[in-house]
Amino acid sequence: MWLADQWKEYEVIDCSGGEKLERWGDYILLRPDPQVIWQTEKKDRRWHKLNAHYHRSSRGGGNWEFFSLPEQWDIRYRDLTFRLKPFSFKHTGLFPEQAVNWDWFSGKIRNAGRPVKVLNLFAYTGGATLAAAAAGASVTHVDASKGMVTWAKENASVSGLADRPVRWLVDDCVKFVEREIRRGNHYDGIIMDPPSYGRGPKGEIWKIEEKIFPLVELCEKLLSDDPLFFLINSYTTGLQPAVLAYMLGTAIEKKHGGRTEAGEIGLPVSVNGLVLPCGASGRWER
Repeated sequence: MWLADQWKEYEVIDCSGGEKLERWGDYILLRPDPQVIWQTEKKDRRWHKLNAHYHRSSRGGGNWEFFSLPEQWDIRYRDLTFRLKPFSFKHTGLFPEQAVNWDWFSGKIRNAGRPVKVLNLFAYTGGATLAAAAAGASVTHVDASKGMVTWAKENASVSGLADRPVRWLVDDCVKFVEREIRRGNHYDGIIMDPPSYGRGPKGEIWKIEEKIFPLVELCEKLLSDDPLFFLINSYTTGLQPAVLAYMLGTAIEKKHGGRTEAGEIGLPVSVNGLVLPCGASGRWER
């Protein structure tokens, strides 16, 4: 498992009974997590000193209960700053476990010794975009949600990266890739964090099990003559690490050499030394 264990301002304090107790900077949040199917004694006093609690509804979705939480606040990871806001379906605008991938590809960008172009698809609030830009890459950030792209720009600004070479695009990722192929553009690194399910602006249905491999094959056509890396993240239960490895091995490694590996990503749990699994990643590199 790849462990995101370098955080100073975030931690999973404890987890029990379908919930995880987290510290986000100065604030304590309690949120549901379907992986936490065990029950433990809740000894840490912060279980009872919450700033906010997300309650899941038996009918789907849920709602926040706020005690003393600002509308937004910042936390830092290394030289990056992220603006957090509690919003729909338990999220805060950041997936801290992805820091282990940020560190991986940032090292590859810094050590390349040449200009590096990175494409970040389904780019959300820009964690990977900021990490790549801070490492020296020029980045194309693509997400279908205008609100998420605006939030990502805000994160770049508070991180002091507003002047870095980043293209911020609100677009359908598949259609963007198809146009980039026609335009003859290429990238040294590609990152994608596709949703399990979604609908496009014209009602198009995205189901990751059906769409992800054709998209990886399309993206292969965008790789430069000397590519550095390809990263796929998945939070979909059915896409195990081996599946991600097979996709990258078939679509990327057979044509470009290099090596492929995949694994779970996770976060350490402070009170008991456990690791909370948080999805899977597939990595190809030269």
